Amino acid sequence: MSSLSTLPLTEARPEPWPLPARGPLLPAALLGLLGILVSAFGSWQPSYWGDEAASVMSAERSLPSLFRMLGNVDAVHGAYYLILHFWIQAFGATEFSTRLPSAIAIGLATAGTYLLARRLTGTTVATISALVFVVLPRVTYMGAEARSTAMATAIAVWLVVLLVHIVRHPPTGRLARAGIWAGYAALLAAGIYMFLYVVLLIPVLALAVFLLAPRDARRMATFRAWAVSSVAGLLLALPVMLASVHQREQIAFIGRRPQIAVLDAAVQQWFGNTPLALVAWALVGAAIVTVFVLRGRRAAGPATKHALAIALAWMLFPSTVLLVGTHFVTPMYSLRYLSICTPAAAIAVGIGIAWLKPRLAQASVLVLIVSLMLPVYQAQRGEYGKNFGSDWRQAADIVQAGARPGDAVVFDESVRPSRKPRLALHLYPAAFQGMRDVTLARSYDTTGQLWDETAPLAAVGDRLTGTNTVWVLQYKRSKEFTSGNDIRTLQQLGFTVTGSTTVNRTIIIELTR
Repeated sequence: MSSLSTLPLTEARPEPWPLPARGPLLPAALLGLLGILVSAFGSWQPSYWGDEAASVMSAERSLPSLFRMLGNVDAVHGAYYLILHFWIQAFGATEFSTRLPSAIAIGLATAGTYLLARRLTGTTVATISALVFVVLPRVTYMGAEARSTAMATAIAVWLVVLLVHIVRHPPTGRLARAGIWAGYAALLAAGIYMFLYVVLLIPVLALAVFLLAPRDARRMATFRAWAVSSVAGLLLALPVMLASVHQREQIAFIGRRPQIAVLDAAVQQWFGNTPLALVAWALVGAAIVTVFVLRGRRAAGPATKHALAIALAWMLFPSTVLLVGTHFVTPMYSLRYLSICTPAAAIAVGIGIAWLKPRLAQASVLVLIVSLMLPVYQAQRGEYGKNFGSDWRQAADIVQAGARPGDAVVFDESVRPSRKPRLALHLYPAAFQGMRDVTLARSYDTTGQLWDETAPLAAVGDRLTGTNTVWVLQYKRSKEFTSGNDIRTLQQLGFTVTGSTTVNRTIIIELTR
């Protein structure tokens, strides 16, 4: 197959732009479709988890309620919530429908990765890089999740594609130049609104301009235009950046978690398991050696060197900033935050694979990568594939099968908000139809916060007057069940435990008077 040809990387040359009809658009589209299918497949199987609950519940609010909430919390996700709001109105709020936009975004990011690698190197690296991108565990994870990272990744890669196009083929007319740089500024701002840490790519983009701009009088003019456009993009994104500073306490929970080690980040950040990480980093190392160290007949040309330098900066600079910042300044690092670097990881790995000879070796390594990612992919698509075993849909199904209209329901409120079983009530409302939520004080969509306001059961026990059956959804903290305060309160009110079912990490307890 020509896309896996074994031409030396030194022979790769950029094609003229605009792309011809028979150029790379068709393979980019086909690879993009593959990205959508791989990410969308099985995405309906895992139950929602806490971050997705924030997305779905925020998006289901009325617009006035949503904007009121964003003034207090989650402003950095506001653009995504707004998109999801209209998507849910059109397609509903099932797991598949709310995760599908992320799968579509992965398709766009896959096509962008192909076009970017092809512009920087050639068809071989581009095809391999796109295929690697599709199967990276971090990509298959965010492609099946109702969060903003997949959309931010798509914007990030297309931002680099646009920059490469502008730098290599600047428009000749003044108006055209102004228009395309304005488009760059708008796309940069859109990326920051979608995910704040896209701002960390600005030094990487500066490196791309430095390496790719013509080595003549136009170079400084190009760099000045890029700088002005970047400042314009930052000014457009200033509201969300200021809001992030004002709401910075909402990520303070990161500081209460054990700080991740660099080696753990090297495995889990993009690759999902140790064997795949070892293979991937070995290929990145091979790419570095062959591109920057080897001399002679097989030495890489400037185009491949520039491509790998940009990819490495894209991979390492944001990661270093967040890891160092978390250790020495303030909590800011999470594995998911570096999803925007997955196109660069795929390109670096793709360069390493493309250097292998013969073509069979390239295909064999691709097969190896797929085989190593399959266990992670299978776990991601399992019923309990989110957040180490979220099981709210399964718990809701059990309640729906046993409860009757008029029964009361009580939720464990002692765990952190993103793990409260109460969220099942809003994510799977049909299962709780006709039941009485006795501890509810104010519904989330009438507040300016993410979650419901609740009262202690002991303070509202009178609400159970006339109720004969209560269902308690309790978070499982250990292998052995221990009665919580709510159970003791209900027993004091005359209720007796008549049944208990443990799903995965949720215990459903039935009590009757």
